[in-house]
Amino acid sequence: MRYFIKLSYDGSAFCGWQLQPNAVTVQECLERTLTTLLREPVQVTGAGRTDSKVNAIGYVAHFDYDKVIDTSAFGYKLNAILPRGIVIHAMWLVDGDLHARFSASRREYTYFLHRTKDPFVETRSYFCPWPLDVKAMNEAAALLLGTHDFRCFEKSGSDNRTSICTVTEAFWTAYTPDHVAIMGYPTACKPASDDGSEAPVSPDGGHGAPSSPDDGPESPSSPDGGHGAPSSPDGGPLYLYFRIAADRFLRNMVRALVGSLVDVGRGRRSVSDFAVLILPPDFDDVPDSAQPQASASVPASSSTAPETPSVSASSSTSAPETTIVSNGARRRTAADDTPLRSLAGESVPGHALFLSRVDY
Repeated sequence: MRYFIKLSYDGSAFCGWQLQPNAVTVQECLERTLTTLLREPVQVTGAGRTDSKVNAIGYVAHFDYDKVIDTSAFGYKLNAILPRGIVIHAMWLVDGDLHARFSASRREYTYFLHRTKDPFVETRSYFCPWPLDVKAMNEAAALLLGTHDFRCFEKSGSDNRTSICTVTEAFWTAYTPDHVAIMGYPTACKPASDDGSEAPVSPDGGHGAPSSPDDGPESPSSPDGGHGAPSSPDGGPLYLYFRIAADRFLRNMVRALVGSLVDVGRGRRSVSDFAVLILPPDFDDVPDSAQPQASASVPASSSTAPETPSVSASSSTSAPETTIVSNGARRRTAADDTPLRSLAGESVPGHALFLSRVDY
């Protein structure tokens, strides 16, 4: 018989969901507790892998056991033994062909970001003090909708059979944390700059945030307009979250997407540059003769020259290249092992990420 378990966990105390040698994981804690209560070895399968420090709400797992279990009483016992960072919400008997991972039709992730120094969200949100063009970030996020090849955002060395995912929801929006809405938490001090305007607070609470020449003015656009949410002197929201839903996700995909979208918001990457990273589902099937003019390229680790010249920022580069072209396809070369992940932005920290829903 197969049992489903719905649980939530605080990822800060765990090295992710999946079993790892010499590391405490959620799967290891759950299997150990089930084995203790059922007095026989139990293996648990989860809805998906979450990285170290990543949190989950409404996560689903399953295990097989050949006897009838009083699920209500058993769930109570699980909660009594499991560490405080893991809570069981429900447990129920399902058909034997249902699978916690492969039967899931939709997964949803939420990533939290704050732009003002705030100790009350620090452990569950990413501090990003720079001005952000939220409108541009949402324009880029909208490009994720549909079925695409997301290997540019997949952790190098992953062993997934495919990097194609279908995204059904992707947007940034402002929100108001409870301690701001209920207790009126004030924003951090922002000393006036030489021209009399207030400067954004720096990561250590000092005088002004680091900036780049490309940092543009803030645009506070979001799906709900950010009405009622705290805003900074530049008019942008202080607290944001990114929501994305898809049929499946690749390893490290969400954090790489967020990092790349933040680059767009900071003006370090244009929306069109971001679009180039979203590849078509037939990415590997596009023949060389069908490739249009290249728009971005990365050196490949091989001494074999490409069949046809590629267009890159520097014409003096002698190394062969794998080229991303304007329609999202790739020009084939003999050196076809270039990690496309290197073209996207850096991954943001995992502590601010939640697997927030799994549907079947």
